[in-house]
Amino acid sequence: MVGLKPPEVPPTAAMKFFSAGMAGCIADLCTFPLDTAKVRLQIQGEVRIPQAISPVKYQGVLGTLSTMVRMEGPRSLYSGLVAGLQRQMSFASIRIGLYDSVKQLYTPKGAENTGLAARLLAGCTTGAVAVACAQPTDVVKVRFQANGALLDGARRYSGTVDAYRTIAREEGVRGLWRGTLPNIARNAIINCGELVTYDLLKDALLQTQLMTDNVPCHFVAAFGAGFCATVVASPVDVVKTRYMNAGPRQYQNALSCLLALLMQDGLTGLYKGFIPSVLRLGSWNVVMFVSYEQLQRAVVLARPA
Repeated sequence: MVGLKPPEVPPTAAMKFFSAGMAGCIADLCTFPLDTAKVRLQIQGEVRIPQAISPVKYQGVLGTLSTMVRMEGPRSLYSGLVAGLQRQMSFASIRIGLYDSVKQLYTPKGAENTGLAARLLAGCTTGAVAVACAQPTDVVKVRFQANGALLDGARRYSGTVDAYRTIAREEGVRGLWRGTLPNIARNAIINCGELVTYDLLKDALLQTQLMTDNVPCHFVAAFGAGFCATVVASPVDVVKTRYMNAGPRQYQNALSCLLALLMQDGLTGLYKGFIPSVLRLGSWNVVMFVSYEQLQRAVVLARPA
């Protein structure tokens, strides 16, 4: 079973846009508990305002997941899922679905192959635009995922809509775009590590005829893309998570959040939650890219002749 065959007519930009959003949602549904575990590990031990250090209660990926289930119930693993799916429908659609179209814009006319520079520029562009559009959904998702880690166990928000409303009321509209700059940096890096790596690996596997354009090829390229993206983006991801989850006066800006992290935990703090990040981003990429490739082909086949 290698999935649907490549169509004779390539999918349109609209088809890729829709397929990317749906594939992102499918990947989130499969890997959301790992993302939640990553967030909990990243904010663990963070100095709070007023001055207090949250106790260490999470040990490793499985330990974090089992602790959450035992103390907060199984539903806590999917806290923030609604915002996560909202995020993917806008975020993945733009950064992944429009990647090929933007890549062509950066490719010189008449060029036989797309160069590395064009791929990198396309990844940075779609990643930045996606963050600018979907940042509020990311802020709410992180707040819900970190919710159970609060010292007093209190719940910040009663639901997703209440979270958007409360953040806008208490922190202003800027609160919904908290952490935009570190998130743009993170997603520019992830897009380059993810989409460009996937693009290059897939092309290499096909050109050397090691694999054909089917599910096993997409699986191998996607896993390699996820690992590369995690290695290069983990430090920015930790800062982004802490800054998004912070209260109104916790950090002056993203740089002060980075400095506080380095002073408290040193360089190793930049890779907090690395194992769940690798597991999550690696598995997310596999599910997303395999789904994305198959959805594109299904949409093309379903299109009226």
